[in-house]
Amino acid sequence: MALLVAAGSGVAMALQGSLNAALGKVAGLWETTFIVHATGLVLAAALVFAFRVGDGSVFTKAPWYTYLGGFIGVMIIYAVARSIPLVGVAGATTAIILGQVCTAALIDYFGLFGLEKIPFNWYRILGALAMAGGAWLMLRRQLS
Repeated sequence: MALLVAAGSGVAMALQGSLNAALGKVAGLWETTFIVHATGLVLAAALVFAFRVGDGSVFTKAPWYTYLGGFIGVMIIYAVARSIPLVGVAGATTAIILGQVCTAALIDYFGLFGLEKIPFNWYRILGALAMAGGAWLMLRRQLS
């Protein structure tokens, strides 16, 4: 089930990137980044208040670095909205996924952010190489 949810998130990311790129052509890249986060804030706030989740003590419990996700989100929205018009949805998504997998493998290997360490093995290395080869095939027109 977790993998289906993750795949659904991939579908949502491709749709969101396409919508953000289209909005960026009309509104501008920084304005698009603001609009995306403002509308997301409205939805998230409505859901938190509608379902009355949490007691607010999270702000004193979570480590400081866990709050950097919002800053990273701004960079992500900007970069995706900027790259899709230049290389297309498939090209940008391929590069995004390759970057995600390589970073995720390092996070797993070192057990960063309190996560369990997951060592590399031949299957993971071969999978990463196959993915990099697939990315090269998808992006070779943009790379030349």
